[in-house]
Amino acid sequence: MTNANPTGAPVTLDKSGSGPAPHYSFLERLYTGTGGFPIVSRRKLFYSLAAIFLLISLLSIAVRGFTLGIDFTGGSRIQIPATDQMTTQQVEDVYAEALGHEPVSVQRVGSGAAATIQLRSETLEAEEVGQVTTALVEAFQPKDSSGAVSRDAISIADISETWGGQITQKALIALLVFVVLTMIYIAIRFERDMSIAAIVSLFFNLIVTAGIYSLVGFEVTPAAVIGLLTILGFALYDNVVVFDKVEENTRGVLHLHKRTYAEQANLAANQTLMRSISTTVIGILPIIGMLVIAVWLLGVGTLKDLALVQMVGMIVGAYSSVFFAVPVLVSIKERWGPVAAHTKKVHDKRADVGVRAPVTAGASAARGPRRGEASAPRPGARPSGKRHKGRH
Repeated sequence: MTNANPTGAPVTLDKSGSGPAPHYSFLERLYTGTGGFPIVSRRKLFYSLAAIFLLISLLSIAVRGFTLGIDFTGGSRIQIPATDQMTTQQVEDVYAEALGHEPVSVQRVGSGAAATIQLRSETLEAEEVGQVTTALVEAFQPKDSSGAVSRDAISIADISETWGGQITQKALIALLVFVVLTMIYIAIRFERDMSIAAIVSLFFNLIVTAGIYSLVGFEVTPAAVIGLLTILGFALYDNVVVFDKVEENTRGVLHLHKRTYAEQANLAANQTLMRSISTTVIGILPIIGMLVIAVWLLGVGTLKDLALVQMVGMIVGAYSSVFFAVPVLVSIKERWGPVAAHTKKVHDKRADVGVRAPVTAGASAARGPRRGEASAPRPGARPSGKRHKGRH
């Protein structure tokens, strides 16, 4: 039996060698985790993508900065009931005409009877508050809960810069404490190289998520900071699951000489890939529900900030746990130590076997005829028959 088809092209055999290996589609390989996706072997590509993401994020943070909410910067927030005819541009024009300068931001929140238009501006004096309130009442005739046109339908809240500074300081402290505790847990939970890879992946998630917020211009609020801490925990959980599988697949691999640490880690990444996708999709579904119901229908702006950062962070975390953390771990392992020596030994053994007994489409022909088969005559050879006896 030969391992070539009639055209001479090689055919991949199954493990027993008795027949061709079954062909799996993309979705089947994804679902079964057969290790068919070269994640680790193509890690230079994923490193390049990660470098691009990090560069864009850092440049955006350095150049554009963040759109800090009023809770961080201080200022005045004006909220007026919205009607179907009102637009944010109309409200902005009335504000600018009344005070002589434009607000920091104007946005529509909610829908239907719960819809409102919120303006955020620098801290307004009492006289300025009266001017803008009068202008908004004359322009849009807002109605209170009883249905009467009233100035009370417009709510104005002031937040001092001191309060904003305290909120910023507490948010940074909370973020720092979380990162430190996470690093301690990772160092205890995993062996050294896995800890380094997980921490690198954690900072990758943090920088890219913050960079997307800066690039798109999402407003950073205390709810967004809370959401950021939440998705960092989710990303850490995803790393734990993937690294557990890597640890299981690579247990005892240094005592064998058939597969390398990188190949076993790649198999683990493939086996957890579908799980990571499923977990992320299931996690995003309630977030989408939060955005639709809480934000568009009920007009709860705080939940929007929480939902946005969670959605962005979960997608980034799922990507990094498989396509960044695992390749980083393999690169660290193969840089020094017993894994590096074992990988070289496996590759050398394969090279030696390949030289002595290459497995190719024509290997069976190179081995010569099987018993009972006639060999083809060589060019220029005499026809087969009895050997002529006589003097030479």
